[in-house]
Amino acid sequence: MPASWMMVLASLLFATMGVCVKLASAHYATGEIVFYRGLTGALMMAAFARVNRGTLRTAVPAMHFWRSVSGVTALCLWFYALGNLPLATAMTLNYMSSVWMALFLLGGAVMLGGARIDGRLIGAVLLGFAGVALILRPTIEQDQLWHGLIGLLSGMVSATAYLQVTALGRAGEPEYRIVFYFSAGGVVAGLLTTLWTGISPHRSLAGVGLLLAVGVLATVAQMLMTRAYATGRTLVNASLQYLGIAFSFLYGVLLFDDRVTAMALAGMALIVGAGIAATQLRSRAAPDDARQSTLES
Repeated sequence: MPASWMMVLASLLFATMGVCVKLASAHYATGEIVFYRGLTGALMMAAFARVNRGTLRTAVPAMHFWRSVSGVTALCLWFYALGNLPLATAMTLNYMSSVWMALFLLGGAVMLGGARIDGRLIGAVLLGFAGVALILRPTIEQDQLWHGLIGLLSGMVSATAYLQVTALGRAGEPEYRIVFYFSAGGVVAGLLTTLWTGISPHRSLAGVGLLLAVGVLATVAQMLMTRAYATGRTLVNASLQYLGIAFSFLYGVLLFDDRVTAMALAGMALIVGAGIAATQLRSRAAPDDARQSTLES
């Protein structure tokens, strides 16, 4: 399958996973969904490693630990937002990660005394936050500001997790091992949250099916996206990745009767444009970093 089609399919699977998370949120706490998602992913990656004669043993456990901490934190925040916001809104705020990475790049240049800061990158960041302002305005009117801020925070933490994926890639860690330890971190974090929330009983096969679907869809989408970035062009893949927002918008309207305002749609468009521009500028400055840090692992 060509890289572009793998990216389109991965975006559709991630959007479908968002639907399953939103539906499962009516029966299970966020931490429980993260637990089952992590358990499914860890088992699938362990089987993948065994079939392909790989190993889960790592020489950099500390790097995996910190990547799991940031990645699982972002996942918990995102799943919480998915359960409480219109589907497309929650997806878009999480996709702000590319803009956050551009902001981190600018901050690093300033701290290191960079002689030249790309004004286009500054413009992309400002464009992205203008989109955020437009998206959060309707959530304020619907008393959902808290959930909107949680969704925005999930994108920021995701950006730090992706930068740690870059470091793991440089250390020679294969994608399946990164995904495995991230999933294992989700299992641990999910179990810890049940100390406060308790464990919800499985009242129906539909609920169990939703939990299983979240894990399978997320893991397959991760591997497709990883393969697409490994074989395709970074900017093309990053652009196609934003189809996830369009798929989520359609799902929200058809399944949840979400009413997305013209202001919110304008904000989504600005964030998509800012994300694509930021990815393009980063890929020119550091092609390997742009490729690695965009992997949804």
